[in-house]
Amino acid sequence: MLVSQAHSFTQQARLAITLAWVAGYTNILTVLTCGEVTSHVSGRVSQWGLDVFEGRWSLTLLASFLLLAFIAGATLSAFCTETGRRRGWESIYVLPMAVQAALLGGFAILASTLAPGGLATGWVFYAMTGLASLAMGLQNATITRISGGVVRTTHMTGVFTDLGLETVQFFYWLRDRRRDSPPLPAQALIHSVRVHPTALRLMLLASVVGSFALGAGLGAAAHDHVSAWAMLLPVSFLLWIIVHDIRVPICEIEPSEAFGGASGMSLPESIAVFHLRKDKGRRGKSQRLPDLLRWCERLPPERRIVILDLGDVSVLDENAALELRALMKQSAARGRRLVISGLSGEQYRAMCQAGAGDALDPTNVCPDLELAIARGLALAELRPREE
Repeated sequence: MLVSQAHSFTQQARLAITLAWVAGYTNILTVLTCGEVTSHVSGRVSQWGLDVFEGRWSLTLLASFLLLAFIAGATLSAFCTETGRRRGWESIYVLPMAVQAALLGGFAILASTLAPGGLATGWVFYAMTGLASLAMGLQNATITRISGGVVRTTHMTGVFTDLGLETVQFFYWLRDRRRDSPPLPAQALIHSVRVHPTALRLMLLASVVGSFALGAGLGAAAHDHVSAWAMLLPVSFLLWIIVHDIRVPICEIEPSEAFGGASGMSLPESIAVFHLRKDKGRRGKSQRLPDLLRWCERLPPERRIVILDLGDVSVLDENAALELRALMKQSAARGRRLVISGLSGEQYRAMCQAGAGDALDPTNVCPDLELAIARGLALAELRPREE
């Protein structure tokens, strides 16, 4: 779930649906237990300016505290993910999610000490609102990075702004389609709507709003019926995500021992061969791809033609296909040729259906390693002429 980056609508919608409700849930509980919102800061900044102007320094101090806590949460997320990236951790987003679970766990412990229907006061108030603001800043920064800046899960201002913009684009597309195309059957129109980028974007934004509202409703219901245990649901959910992410093994990328070196076959220096193998030390029915983009960034610049053997990979799901698509796009942007080996015709069609067809060059997709080596050698001969 906590993939290196969410490249597709499906992945982005999954992130929105699974985590926006946590923000809505936490926000409504801070309203009910502390009388303050913590998932967003737009109104807080306005209130801060008004309090400063009117000289209400106690309220100014509170607003400053919550703003700094939100910023600290975003900073903590960046520190955790960057530390994981630099140290080569398998999943760099497990740590920030674990920290968020711990913060919300602290909030839950303090909330359980309140009387039913009571509001927090004194240091308990500052501790609860501070922990919630930290958690929300951390979640927003983490999901923003995973989705490449597309998904926001803790505030709705930008989401509703995008909804307005995308709605206009969608209606213009419908109007232009009626003008430029003959009348289509209802089934054909529904299919085109399902795959159109603007329609998908609208569904994504609607899923964020709906998930946030659902979380708020669940939080209010939990506060009314099981106030002492109200935060158990989001904390348990975050822990489940972390455990699931850790338990699913990640494949390893190994350089080929059959090529290069003293005992291997000689290949031009510009060609490198790698195998994508299952992690033998960790068993599992399915295994995730490693961070292919980070691996590609670390390749020596002289390796201009890279052959990636997928012979050991029996199943390529949509996430894997989109990770490979991102790898091919990045390789092309860097002037590097990527040849995929061990991809069957069925897997090739599955990748195209998953949305990776625009990046797949059929001539650089080979069913076995021997043909991939031959293709790599041909590209090595053509490259000087192209340059």
